[in-house]
Amino acid sequence: MKPVATFSLVAQDPRTGDLGVAVASKFLAVGAVVPYARAGVGAVATQSYANTTYGPRALAILEAGGSPEAVLEAFRRTDRDLPLRQFGLVAMSGESLTFTGEACHPWAGGRAGPGFAAQGNLLTGPEVVEAMVETFLLKEDLPLPERLVEALLAGDRAGGDRRGRQSAALLVVGAGKGYGGFSDRYVDLRVDDHPDPVPELFRLLDLHRLLFSRPKEKRPLTPEEIRWLQEALRGAGYYGGEATGTWDEATEAALRAFLGVENLEERYAGGPELDEGILAHLRARLAGA
Repeated sequence: MKPVATFSLVAQDPRTGDLGVAVASKFLAVGAVVPYARAGVGAVATQSYANTTYGPRALAILEAGGSPEAVLEAFRRTDRDLPLRQFGLVAMSGESLTFTGEACHPWAGGRAGPGFAAQGNLLTGPEVVEAMVETFLLKEDLPLPERLVEALLAGDRAGGDRRGRQSAALLVVGAGKGYGGFSDRYVDLRVDDHPDPVPELFRLLDLHRLLFSRPKEKRPLTPEEIRWLQEALRGAGYYGGEATGTWDEATEAALRAFLGVENLEERYAGGPELDEGILAHLRARLAGA
């Protein structure tokens, strides 16, 4: 069995109730192995000769009312290879735990506190975990996804996995926050094979925000902006009418068609109102159309 030598941070946001895991490693597609989370229940990272049953089992124990310590005791009773394992978990209550078996490859260890658990093995040293924790605690003003990746980047730049870099992942859950409101999978991003995966994870998170965030502030388009949009959509082959500067059904249909191609339909609720982020994207994409 190949060890999943990696560093991770598991956390809960007490303001929103969101739960998440950020992880990086010199291991192909680490996001397929390490992170587990369920809205309203908890989040888990399992690594170092990872036992992938740990995630579902830990979440089931937490959902039934068990504590993080109860999870560890269950694993002690049922896994003879526990000394090879490392895991961290956070319950919805903010209770946390990090465990490092004595047979994990050095440097290996972790640190847990209210609402977080940071851990790693085969690291350059304890400074990796300390950098993650320090950054996570310092960046409390950020939304949980950005806060987790900032902390992961700090751990990476402090040394990270001593074998090098290959993959990173971010999983954040929140009740009804998945695509279309049908699941709890708020952010689920993976960089499976990349020379510098954590900055690439940041890029994907920025793109995710553009495509799927519902804007808090919108404003009415001016007649000049509507005229420009009609001209641009006509130039791109989406609109067949005149550029009158007046909003109509044909303009809205053309805009919806374009946004569907761009995967931006989640950001548009209809009518001649847009947020500044999507308007800037339209200007960039339709320039010269």
